[in-house]
Amino acid sequence: MSGPLWTVDAMVAAMRAERAGALPDAIGGISIDSRSVAPGEAFFAIKGDTHDGHGFVGAAFKNGAGLAVVAESKRGEITADGPLLVVPDVLAGLTDLAGAARARASAKVIAVTGSVGKTSTKEALRLALARDGETHASVASFNNHWGVPLSLARLPEQARYGIFEIGMNHAGEITPLTRLVRPDVAIITTIAPVHLEFFKSVDEIADAKAEIFLGLVAGGAAVINRDNPQFARLKRSAAKAEVARVIGFGEHARAEARLIRCALQPEGSTVEADIMGTRVAYKIGAPGKHLVLNSLAVLAAAQLAGADLALAALALAEQRPAAGRGTRISLAVPGGGALLIDESYNANPLSMRAAFALLGQAPVGARGRRIAVLGDMLELGAAGAELHRELAGSIRDNGIDIVFCAGPLMEALWQALPSERRGGYAKDAETLQAEVLAAVSGGDAVMVKGSFGSRMGSIVKGLVRRYPVSAASDLAPAQG
Repeated sequence: MSGPLWTVDAMVAAMRAERAGALPDAIGGISIDSRSVAPGEAFFAIKGDTHDGHGFVGAAFKNGAGLAVVAESKRGEITADGPLLVVPDVLAGLTDLAGAARARASAKVIAVTGSVGKTSTKEALRLALARDGETHASVASFNNHWGVPLSLARLPEQARYGIFEIGMNHAGEITPLTRLVRPDVAIITTIAPVHLEFFKSVDEIADAKAEIFLGLVAGGAAVINRDNPQFARLKRSAAKAEVARVIGFGEHARAEARLIRCALQPEGSTVEADIMGTRVAYKIGAPGKHLVLNSLAVLAAAQLAGADLALAALALAEQRPAAGRGTRISLAVPGGGALLIDESYNANPLSMRAAFALLGQAPVGARGRRIAVLGDMLELGAAGAELHRELAGSIRDNGIDIVFCAGPLMEALWQALPSERRGGYAKDAETLQAEVLAAVSGGDAVMVKGSFGSRMGSIVKGLVRRYPVSAASDLAPAQG
């Protein structure tokens, strides 16, 4: 990005803000975290579930914030000396600024939702489009009622492409966000039994995801998983929303973005596909069939946005798993090297099966084992125990040797496993950790996965603390 992100005059106009103090002419960025605010950025004092940003205005100024945006009702509590923009409500002000960012932008905007694969698809889009021009994308998983406005307000005026992830766990949450983003292209990666605690059926989940079509600009396109059982329902929702064009992606014979063939390897994949009439061969730098299929949506969206398809496909060779979403770590353990696959960021039935497939492809040493360390999948409602129990077949089919389970829901899976696959069970990740650390030996491939709330990341951290991270070459040679 060249030049400032916002002039203060433009911010005042967009947010109908009151000025206080010696304000700068412009700001270079926007932050809601006083710890990471960069010099010259605007700090928005948002009130979250656990912390109120107004209590951190002083810290933001100490770290170099150029100004702070605060609520009128909290102004009297601000003791720190620094320039302010005062608004009735800080989150509403940020949302207004996001709307102004979209209004001034000339970028082609792509929005991504789905039960699984939103963040990895968004990151693949970032890679694919950056080869063609300045590309802005939401960071991390900023996909909720504050993350989407924050990401959109950060969209530079001169960007050529903007990519935004939109999430939900209740009906009605996507609608205001997609109407704010107003995408040119909307992707739904897939529909799966996720957040069933808040929905009566998978049909209802599909309807909630289909809200993303309501924000599409005139002439916009929907990119939908053609292989998913909900495709027809989603297509009807798109038609009801008067979407100009629907592109299906997948292995289905009638998919406009169709997989012709692929070769899956432990570290990535090679792919041949037909993208809306153009045959493309490319590599993906991260493993997994799910990434192969979602790459079809990425390339279709790139084509629809007017990007160079060949450059977009070439860039996917640089794709890497995000932290906690398939990151591979080589550990030096007794008896040689071991592979740790960190999938601890989140989990649901579909992503669990994808992770088992990855573990099944992972290289192991001559005496190595494939070990799954699993925590509860949350927000599944009354079907939770059964959905956990049903994972036993996928564990068997992917040749996973030993399973460790943590959490009350995972007990259902534990009981469904044959005795030879049972590694250990505990009520929570903290209790299970010592048993897992003691079990790992040279040549093993260990995958750790669970919903964020199951805190399986603590086991990943425990393994990394106990066993030094080694070079990949320290791994025992792959067998079979």
